[in-house]
Amino acid sequence: MNVRSSRVRSLRTRLLLFITAVLVAVCAAMALTTVFVQRAYLLGNLDDRVGDAAERSLGGASRYPDLPRDLTFLDESGPPAGLLAARLDTDGGVLAAATVGEDAPPQSLTKAQTSALSGIRTDGSFHTRKVPGLGTYRITALDDNGVRVLTGLPMDDVQDMIGGLVVIEAAVAAVGLTAAGCVCAVVVRRQLRPLGRVAATAVEVSHAQLAMGEVTALPRVPERDTDPGSEAGQVGAALNRMIDHVESSLAERRRGEERVRRSEERMRRFLADASHELRTPLASIAGYAELMNRGTDRIEPGLAWRRVTAESARMTGLVEDLLLLARLDEGRPLQSAEVDLAALVAEAVWDARARGGDHDWQLELRLDTSPLVLGDEARLHQVVTNLLANARVHTPAGTTVTAVVEARDGLGTIRVRDDGPGIAPDLLPRVFERFTRADASRARATAGTGSGLGLAVVAAITAAHGGRIDVHSEPGRTEFTVELPLTGELGADTLTWSSRASLL
Repeated sequence: MNVRSSRVRSLRTRLLLFITAVLVAVCAAMALTTVFVQRAYLLGNLDDRVGDAAERSLGGASRYPDLPRDLTFLDESGPPAGLLAARLDTDGGVLAAATVGEDAPPQSLTKAQTSALSGIRTDGSFHTRKVPGLGTYRITALDDNGVRVLTGLPMDDVQDMIGGLVVIEAAVAAVGLTAAGCVCAVVVRRQLRPLGRVAATAVEVSHAQLAMGEVTALPRVPERDTDPGSEAGQVGAALNRMIDHVESSLAERRRGEERVRRSEERMRRFLADASHELRTPLASIAGYAELMNRGTDRIEPGLAWRRVTAESARMTGLVEDLLLLARLDEGRPLQSAEVDLAALVAEAVWDARARGGDHDWQLELRLDTSPLVLGDEARLHQVVTNLLANARVHTPAGTTVTAVVEARDGLGTIRVRDDGPGIAPDLLPRVFERFTRADASRARATAGTGSGLGLAVVAAITAAHGGRIDVHSEPGRTEFTVELPLTGELGADTLTWSSRASLL
């Protein structure tokens, strides 16, 4: 916060210095312009007066052309106080010079004063000369048929007026600069307050532990400081957009890390479960093989072979399920042909009835035409078989299992429901994960069977066909729903035909 304050103060100081320099330059330019214009005006006015006085003096001197040193015209013309007049020779040298005092006769100039007037040409141009003891004069010289007269008027009034003007303008400029500086300081401070708040927000964001990946609610620039009509508001709005991008990037990174972590956990769990599932039949096969190799009478050879064959079949099924899931994960294409869901489900129900005669198997067809889907018939048959086997294995004898086939709104739907004890609520969200078992929540009819891959295979095959699967379960009713896109639009918004077959 101290860094932010010092930076804002530094910026404010630089702005004030810049504005002050601009104001000083403007005031100086205005003052100089005014002084020069006023000086030119006053000098022009003085030059007109000097020219008039010179013409009067020349007129008076022209009456006495034979008296080159005569200055009596100073007494006759009623000259203004301070008037200086001189008679010149052909080389511009001063023959006689005098000045008129106020209420006093003309006074001749001293030698030093006269020397200050030498060298002025009689061309009517105006010159400024400093006369010792008299001050600064504005002088011109005229020539009329050999009569040459130099005339000048004092410049003290003009110089005093210009000096006073400079003092007044300097005072006014100082007061104006002081007032303008105060106003600018207030304005700059007010205008930089939003920028200070923007800087404070940036400092708070910079102190956040972004490298740790912790996505927290980063501070934002207040709404009042994001007005696009001001430069500070544009900076504040841009900073807010940048903070939004930073938060979204951090959130996406965290989600990615979470996905990687979950994937690694699933992979470790998958390897552990697969190893455990394969170890069990391998241990059984090794045990029975060892007994048969010893030729012991503790077990009948035929029984040993049957157990070895059963465990081999179990291990083969597990490996085939794993290979199928691996192929589906890689996105390998399945065989594609039109499949009649009604015929496929009916066949699967008959097969289930043959395997589990202690259950009540029902088939419901809610169709107005054959529900044809495009897919791999063998894999879709495996979907229905696994769902029916899941109901048979995880429900007690006497449970009613119903398979329903529907077709509406462009979807072919297969529902498998039973009136068994249901799935435990804590298991329900993970029911389609690999190696998930329900031994503790649903009664298993056949102990020791099942690898926990059946429903995972169902979900993978359904997804590969562009469908979806869902499950709802409560005590006394569990229903799995598989939806697949039909090859043609049926448009059956209402059920027009229903058949119910009881497989006894």
